[in-house]
Amino acid sequence: MAHHKSAIKRAITSEKSRLSNRSKKTELRNIEKKYSIAQADAKTAAARELCAVADHLARKHIIHKNKAARLKSRAQKAMNKKAA
Repeated sequence: MAHHKSAIKRAITSEKSRLSNRSKKTELRNIEKKYSIAQADAKTAAARELCAVADHLARKHIIHKNKAARLKSRAQKAMNKKAA
C-alpha cells in the first residue's frame, strides 16, 4: 500500500477511474450487441448510437481512437451491405 499522501490519493483516484471506465466499456459492448441484433428498421438508429458512444469514449481516451474508427467502419459497412 502507498505511504505518501499523494500516492494514497492517486490510488483512490485510479480506482474510481477504473470502475468508471469499466462501466463505460460495458455500456459500449451492450450497444454493440443491441446493434448486431437490431431489426432492419431499428438498425440505423442503433448504428448512430454506436458511433456516438464510440466517438465519445475515444475522445475521453477510454478506448483507442482506432478501435472507435473500426467499430464505426464495420457498422457502416453492414448498413451499406443491407442497403445494396
